[in-house]
Amino acid sequence: MSKIKIILASWCLLSVGMTVLAQQKILSNGIVCPEQWPPRYEEPATAQDMPIPYLKTKPEVIPVNVGRQLFVDNFLIAETNLQQVAHTPNFYSGNPVLAPDKEWEKTIEGAPYAAPFSDGIWYDEKDGKFKMWYLAGAGTIHKQDKQTFYTGYAESADGKTWTKPELEIYNQTNIVDTCNRDAATIWLDKQEKDPAKRYKMFNVERRPTDRRWQFILKYSADGIHWSNGVAQSGDLYDRSSAFYNPFRGVWALSMRYSTSVSSRSRSYLENVDPEVAVSMAHRIRKGVPDKNMVFWFTPSDKEPRHPEFPEVDPGIYNFDAIAYESIMLGQYSVWQGPENNVCGKLGIQKKNEVFLGYSRDGFHFSRQSFKPFMAVNETEGAWNWGNMQSINGVPLIVGDSLYFYSSGRRLNKIMWDSYTSTGLATLRRDGFVSMQAGKEAGYLTTEKITFDGKYLFVNADVKAKKAQLAVEVLDAEGNAIPGYTRKECIALKKTDSVKQIIIWKNKKDLSDLIGKAVRFKFYLTDGDLYAFWVSPWASGESRGYTAGGGPGLSVDGIDKPLK
Repeated sequence: MSKIKIILASWCLLSVGMTVLAQQKILSNGIVCPEQWPPRYEEPATAQDMPIPYLKTKPEVIPVNVGRQLFVDNFLIAETNLQQVAHTPNFYSGNPVLAPDKEWEKTIEGAPYAAPFSDGIWYDEKDGKFKMWYLAGAGTIHKQDKQTFYTGYAESADGKTWTKPELEIYNQTNIVDTCNRDAATIWLDKQEKDPAKRYKMFNVERRPTDRRWQFILKYSADGIHWSNGVAQSGDLYDRSSAFYNPFRGVWALSMRYSTSVSSRSRSYLENVDPEVAVSMAHRIRKGVPDKNMVFWFTPSDKEPRHPEFPEVDPGIYNFDAIAYESIMLGQYSVWQGPENNVCGKLGIQKKNEVFLGYSRDGFHFSRQSFKPFMAVNETEGAWNWGNMQSINGVPLIVGDSLYFYSSGRRLNKIMWDSYTSTGLATLRRDGFVSMQAGKEAGYLTTEKITFDGKYLFVNADVKAKKAQLAVEVLDAEGNAIPGYTRKECIALKKTDSVKQIIIWKNKKDLSDLIGKAVRFKFYLTDGDLYAFWVSPWASGESRGYTAGGGPGLSVDGIDKPLK
């Protein structure tokens, strides 16, 4: 990196970084960020959950103008007798959807690799294509070093059947970058104003001089032709990645970090400028405070342990995040052991599974469940027998479903760390957590909320003929508002819809209540309530973030009517 770049990075930290604190102190959901940001927490002596301050001290009134409002924690809930239920996706029967079938995808040892290592799977609304970037073995191309990997590219019309186009980048293969790498983040920045920077690659590459890992940032207009590095970091550990937090308007680096609890913990850095963020990143030295980078989190004491190796303390192998509707969705790759040398002796894969967490500020993530969201399948021949890894860009929104992808590795006792491929799993839209009622009537009352939209929508499954969902609107004192009472609501009966409008007999919308502090009280029997939101449009778009995008959605990554 040039001296000019270093000087610019330092200047941007002082000027741009402080502007972020001033502009983004109050988030769209009413959460007030502390003056010191990112927060500084002492490294714990034992495994524990991350503190979630906004769940202990909620805003007095919660604006619900951005996105579908999900029940992934208690942020929106004042009172309820419904059961909070976490759900998992269904694996596609045709998995793996991408397998290593090209000679150039093998390592020098002959191990085939064709799966994202974070990387990215996105839907590009401008091109109308599903696009994937992934870790490919490069042993037949680059024969000097063992464990050499390049970046491959694939595309699809439906997210299930993928092709590897022959490109002019490297010998008519689908290789788009030939730097020897570990993890990578390819981010389709749908709000980028400079077309040349629409795709961003945060590549964890080996520095040629000493083979140490570092971030290298590159740009592309099409995701195929990449610039040279425009910024580089200091020394890093492997398996680091990046994400964008639109609620604060910052790029965040999620980096592997060693603590006394686990060598697989995380550190964090953010900045409005991705080049500055990369330029400031480096390994944190223990006992030496850093004004840019902070300790983030360790494994939780609730992580599952490997049943065959219960003495192994679990770790966080990686952590990826993305904005979905009104929240940041986090994917934990939870390592359960054993270590590589043990795996090699026994001819097995390490157990690594994907878990979910949720955040309303992009830094503090709560976890509704400590059961795997995407679990390994330890049966002979399974594509995901072990070592599953999270992927950037997901979920993608395809109709009423969310598409989640992950990498997985087969069992191969001769060459244990080999045959890496990519699988698909599908979940109901908003289907992470539902508030569930049985045969007896249940209820949920929100905290005080305010909105500037007009139309109330829900994502709900009301199962039986006699079951129903009704909504009552209460004033700030808890009194039912005339015209919006439970009796006046036209209840939903035997309805299963990811987007269903709620109306009352003499009130077709919420126009009378715009800007007022109210509560919604949901009455439900025999069903699941997944989300609610108030839209400016009768067509029900939420103004939330659409994660990796999908067919029929806006090109800027926000749920709004198409022009």
